[in-house]
Amino acid sequence: MSLFGQGQEKTEPATPKRLLEARQKGNVARSPDLVPASVFLCLILVCYVLKDWFFYYIARVWVHYLTSFTSWELTTASATAILWSAGAFCLQILAPIFLVALLAAIAVNLLQVGFFFSPQALVPKLERISITKGLARLFSVRGAMNFAKALLKVCAIGGLVFWLVRRDLGALLILLNATPAKGLILVTDMVFRIAATAAVAYLGLAVLDYIFQRRTHQKEMMMTRTEVKEEYRQTEGDPLVRGWLRRRQRQAMLNRIQQQVPKATVVITNPVHVAVALAYEEGMSAPRIVAKGAGYLAMCIKKVAEEHGVPVIEDRSVARFLYQKVEVGEEIPVVLYQAVAEIIALVYRLRKNP
Repeated sequence: MSLFGQGQEKTEPATPKRLLEARQKGNVARSPDLVPASVFLCLILVCYVLKDWFFYYIARVWVHYLTSFTSWELTTASATAILWSAGAFCLQILAPIFLVALLAAIAVNLLQVGFFFSPQALVPKLERISITKGLARLFSVRGAMNFAKALLKVCAIGGLVFWLVRRDLGALLILLNATPAKGLILVTDMVFRIAATAAVAYLGLAVLDYIFQRRTHQKEMMMTRTEVKEEYRQTEGDPLVRGWLRRRQRQAMLNRIQQQVPKATVVITNPVHVAVALAYEEGMSAPRIVAKGAGYLAMCIKKVAEEHGVPVIEDRSVARFLYQKVEVGEEIPVVLYQAVAEIIALVYRLRKNP
């Protein structure tokens, strides 16, 4: 925090610059439970959808091994082949699960914080392995809140699972008179139902934690009015410097007006807000703008023109067009040749017949 911001309340929302700097350091609003909760629920769903395929594939492989077990000759080559076969079997079973877990983790992370890479967050810091710093974080207010949230999650999900198991405990007595196939189906459905309920509850708690983390992050990122002003000064430049630059620019314009307007052939006005000084001499392809201005600068152009006897002609449309479309030092466009020629002809007639 800036020294100027000490003792002030943080009442202003964080600026985009402050949020970007925090994001580059890896300081973003995210819940550590949202990814595992989402992955857990997705794994349960994919296992439930593919359970028939799992059982069929496992049963087929198991039957194959049992029927061919007596014909095996235990050698180094056969043992190696069995191990490779078992590894391929496990990979085929687990590949869909790992793929779903990976995609779910990536998707939830992108939804939480978007796509960004923070090299600063990967830089080793001694405070991360410091025992003193670790104990300070553990027994801090944030550490106490994290412990309370973890305890709440364990109690809530554990209590929900216990209630579900107790509620369905009577249904397990059916297994005493059920066939193995029917018993397997009953147990599988019960396990999936309890696991899915626990996963949904875990995900709900994770979403609430994410909302809490976002609000906490927004509150931590808030700034004092002095910090906002200091950041604006650093970003946009010191107001004193910008004021000095504006004064220098205005002075340069005034100097140009003092030097160029006396040499002008005519000054075309709006008549109040805009003034454009044109110069034309024999041999020039077209009149050229030597000075222009609006407001105070327009008044200065007209004043200098009157002091040096430069004619001031009112033509609203021509003055506005030249001021908006043509820069100082450029020739007038072809579309204004006729209008400007008439104005310059009028100036020449006034000079001949004052």
